[in-house]
Amino acid sequence: MNGGAGGSERPEERQRFPPPGSSRLWGRTGSCRRWCRERSRPRVMRSVRSCSERGRNGRLWKRSGQRKLRAPRRRQGLAALLRFLFGPPRLQPQLRGEQELALAMAQCALDDNESVHMRILQTIYKKLTRSRLGCPRYGAHWEELGFQGTDPGTDLRGTGMLALMQLLFFVMDPQMLPLALDIFRLSQHETQEFPFGIMSVNITRIVLQALREERLSRECNRRQQVIAVLNDLYAAAFLRLYRTWKGQHKTIADSCFLLKELELSTKRKPKQLLKSLEAFVSRGPTAEGPAPPSPPSPSSRELSFTGLCDLEGELRLV
Repeated sequence: MNGGAGGSERPEERQRFPPPGSSRLWGRTGSCRRWCRERSRPRVMRSVRSCSERGRNGRLWKRSGQRKLRAPRRRQGLAALLRFLFGPPRLQPQLRGEQELALAMAQCALDDNESVHMRILQTIYKKLTRSRLGCPRYGAHWEELGFQGTDPGTDLRGTGMLALMQLLFFVMDPQMLPLALDIFRLSQHETQEFPFGIMSVNITRIVLQALREERLSRECNRRQQVIAVLNDLYAAAFLRLYRTWKGQHKTIADSCFLLKELELSTKRKPKQLLKSLEAFVSRGPTAEGPAPPSPPSPSSRELSFTGLCDLEGELRLV
């Protein structure tokens, strides 16, 4: 992974994989098939509020264009009655601030002028490539990590910095890192390759939509957390995709259909996905195959965005 790290100019964006949420990926089956043929540090974890204190008064999570956050649409009449009788519970009031923070991050664009944003990119690159060296802001090395072009910021449409924060969580959590590396290795398989970065962004889009539709309120209320639930569901969805892709010998031509199925299961059965992740973590990475050793897990998994807090020597936020 060291051949494409050169070059710092901003080249033209390449369209090798549909951007998250685009009609090419989520539109009609025929369009999807046509596209597929074309491409055939010891520290106690802190809450997200302490991690993002700077963002509340500064520019860290400034929304692009100051757009309004999209809250769940309020139902009226018969729809409201049916939702009250048969729908999921509403998010408890004390958790709405954390929900709004997640939605704000999803509307925050990657900013070259924010050193925290740049260090998040560097950490993701180093963790996935197992390299001690940094990388340029722009270059072909991001394509090797599974982004569309030489600038990963162009792939964050609809998910913003939340997509990068969830990927950061994936590679910084000691229990998740072996899984992240296994998935990354599979993405580079000779016949089963897929764009890891774009797949990660699409999974963030799926769990974000589940949050907006209040499909996660029951679990959030039970755990009294929002972002930790989002992160665990992201990892659980990626685990489901990985097992299906590897076990059934899927290829890039199957990606549209697999993501559709994953979206349905994430919205309808989030608890089942989370239980599968819990079972995976309790068994350890050896159950899925060989993986590099990871440091011992902290005693508490009350994590939000582990990586942002634990980049102790790099991000001087706390």
